[in-house]
Amino acid sequence: MFGKYLIILLLAMQLPACTLGVKPWQRDLLAKPQMALDSQPIQNSYNEHIYFSKEASSGGKGFGGGGCGCN
Repeated sequence: MFGKYLIILLLAMQLPACTLGVKPWQRDLLAKPQMALDSQPIQNSYNEHIYFSKEASSGGKGFGGGGCGCN
């Protein structure tokens, strides 16, 4: 019984560590290109255009036109 409460207490003590914000001197590490969600935006734009052209659909990814690729 004591062990159960001890484990719960230890887990509860660890939760505030997850709520800390990013310090100003740590932001440079998070701003690197490798950390971006889209590290190659131009290449991904071309790939999406080709994909939606081959699928004969217009994609909702920011360009209009039909499936022929003649936007």
